[in-house]
Amino acid sequence: MTTTVSPPQARPESESETQVRQNWSERLAPYAYIAPFFLIFAIFGLVPLLFTFYVALFDWNPIGEHVFVGFDNFNRLLGDTRFWNAAWNTISIWLLSTVPQLLVALVLAHLLNHARLRLALFWRMSMLVPYITSVAATTIVFAQMFDRDYGLLNWLLGLVGVEPINFLQSGWGSHAMIAVMVAWRWFGYTTLLYLASLQAVPRTIYEAAAVDGAGAWKQFRHISIPSLRPVIVFTIVTSTIGGLQIFTEPLLVTTTSPLTCGSARQCQTLTLFLYEQGFGQFQFGYGSAIGVALFVLIIAIASLNYVLSTRIRPERG
Repeated sequence: MTTTVSPPQARPESESETQVRQNWSERLAPYAYIAPFFLIFAIFGLVPLLFTFYVALFDWNPIGEHVFVGFDNFNRLLGDTRFWNAAWNTISIWLLSTVPQLLVALVLAHLLNHARLRLALFWRMSMLVPYITSVAATTIVFAQMFDRDYGLLNWLLGLVGVEPINFLQSGWGSHAMIAVMVAWRWFGYTTLLYLASLQAVPRTIYEAAAVDGAGAWKQFRHISIPSLRPVIVFTIVTSTIGGLQIFTEPLLVTTTSPLTCGSARQCQTLTLFLYEQGFGQFQFGYGSAIGVALFVLIIAIASLNYVLSTRIRPERG
């Protein structure tokens, strides 16, 4: 007689073990969802950044030897007048473009939020036209407007007896011209960000302020601006990061010497100087040192702006 031995039965999972497994799944699920972003960022963001720091320590020939020079590239950078000129140009253009852009966007958003306009959606969406316009097309149009001989601006100045101004050949003139291009491109986008945030503010707050005798200016100062605090901080930080990395506008604004933005480097930014040294002169080590300096500058100014902008506090009533 043959005896059949049945396989051992698996022990049923207890309720506590099931709960533990579910808890671990719930805890790990969010990390799994965001893991692709961090993976892509590590490959295309973090690794190139670390490699830039590494290359900055070398006299890096792309098709030859890589000689370790330590901090010589940074010492050379500190004594290079071209670097300081590019740094000044970058900060000047950033200030001239960012401050008016944010202020105009803030006022326009407040007006659009309160004005009773026909086709209001059309006017709000039209704010995106400068943002979706090609940067190259915008640069060409503004370069013609600021042209010394045939520009619209010089023609208008001539009507009141002002001599033609060669904007490209002067430092402040070229900075102002590029700043207008940048502000024109981004003010509509920033306006819509502010407007979207303002529309989340209950109308009853403005109505109560009006009943209490608060005029338009007081409502703007004590209700609109504090309500926009998180968005203002966001736009200040992002405008700082983008403004200090400006590249396309100064590259396209001149045709004779695009990498130096003029014979006297009057509007050459740090990104243009980096590109000139790295891909124009093939000094990849020195170009990487410029990139590291730009990274430090952006972090420092963005952090300072964040600290200052967070001082805006909502009004307490």
